[in-house]
Amino acid sequence: MKVLVVAGTGTGVGKTVVTAAIAAITRAAGRRVAVVKAAQTGVAPGEPADLAVVGRLSGVDDLHELARYPEPLAPETAARHAGTGSPGMGEIAAHVTALVGRDLVLIEGAGGLLVRFDEAGTTIADVAQVLGAAVLIVAGAGLGTLNVTALTAEAVRTRGLRCAGVVIGSWPDDPDITARANVTDLPVYARAPLVGALQEDSGRLWRQAFLRRARDGLAPSLGGSFNASRFAHKTARLRVEVSP
Repeated sequence: MKVLVVAGTGTGVGKTVVTAAIAAITRAAGRRVAVVKAAQTGVAPGEPADLAVVGRLSGVDDLHELARYPEPLAPETAARHAGTGSPGMGEIAAHVTALVGRDLVLIEGAGGLLVRFDEAGTTIADVAQVLGAAVLIVAGAGLGTLNVTALTAEAVRTRGLRCAGVVIGSWPDDPDITARANVTDLPVYARAPLVGALQEDSGRLWRQAFLRRARDGLAPSLGGSFNASRFAHKTARLRVEVSP
């Protein structure tokens, strides 16, 4: 069983859609895939959350949410406000390990890589370390993404984890000069390859259209056909065309 942690550089960068894209491609290839959300915050009981989005977009129904809290806070903080316990290292690792028979288990983080899950300070990076999982970094496209991506990648390296690359989680339809420049700069800052860029409206597509978008937007290492060099060339050409 292969385990991949999908970690964002922060909130709102497209982790859930990237997770769904990998799940969709894996399912379409006839491989067994499970998706784990160790802690979901900011969602009331019974309300659709990240795993519902993954299921709708990918068709995968092997979905596992270990804890949910109503306040939109870091998991450990949200659990404290809710007056309940939170899943720690042992519970998360045991749940993933029990998913025998799957070809791939995707673990979607909550917020950034070093957000605390319990009072012991467990992070999704610690979970990756225990499980021997690679970490895929999902980054934003715009201003400010270079520093947080570099910091996230450095945290991955210092823990001896393998970085599976960087995916731009929401590529704008009309990218500005910052986003276009970041296509070249992100892999340099991360010291890891750019392995995808998903269009910003991908989460609104129907399942088959989403699968096509996923294949176009993710690299062969993730089951798709995305070519970083071609994408960088295309955005550089766009830069020339829009220049005065």
